[in-house]
Amino acid sequence: MLLAIDVGNTHTVIGVFNGDKLVTDWRMASSTHRTPDESWLTLRSFCLDAGVRTEEIKGVGISSVVPDLTDIFETLARKYLKVEPVIVSVALDLGIKIMYKDPTAVGADRLCNAIAGFKKHGGPLIIIDFGTATTYDVVSEEGDYLGGVIALGLESAATELHQRTAKLPKIELRFPQKVIGTDSISSMQAGIMFGTVDSVEGIVRRIKNELRTKAKVIATGGLSTVIAKYTDLIEACEPFLVLDGIRMIYERVNTKN
Repeated sequence: MLLAIDVGNTHTVIGVFNGDKLVTDWRMASSTHRTPDESWLTLRSFCLDAGVRTEEIKGVGISSVVPDLTDIFETLARKYLKVEPVIVSVALDLGIKIMYKDPTAVGADRLCNAIAGFKKHGGPLIIIDFGTATTYDVVSEEGDYLGGVIALGLESAATELHQRTAKLPKIELRFPQKVIGTDSISSMQAGIMFGTVDSVEGIVRRIKNELRTKAKVIATGGLSTVIAKYTDLIEACEPFLVLDGIRMIYERVNTKN
């Protein structure tokens, strides 16, 4: 079994693969205050509840955009699972060309999305990831990573409105019944949710115009299925695309070794 760990700025998603099948997954807050020992206790509890025997985990792959948490999970893998983890980065042979001016500036999660997305759907491909930021990653027909777009994420937008104003409340991220809100909550929901849909459609059209070719559009991230219901441009949802990418990269690295 393979333990795949996707460390984001807000949440960490953990999955266990048996071969290429994701058998279970968990989500927890990305906290740098937990020690490797505390993180292990949490992980072991997850595994016990899911009926996963930790001694059967023979590999660990980590995609992380939080360096401090990378160190914590790296230590956990070595100390408790007795394995050397594969840390996703451009230093690995990923099997793709990265067209960013500085390839090291591309987040590990975006690399995982590009690799798994192309493997599952081919190219050209536009991958939208609804996370702390909303990112758009563009993959060529040959599987090259061309670059993309970074925008404010839904949760980040809602948090900013709440924290930077005196009276606007915290809200649940869901679509209101209509655009014209009749209270603060529905007005904020309309602005954030419908605003995201319009932003997605506008940016995707601009990307397609720049590519000058048809490109399939897929979405990932926790809110991908929610947004996809309100736009015809998203053709498929892959909620665990980063975990799939971690698995594929881990397998590639270990096959070469």
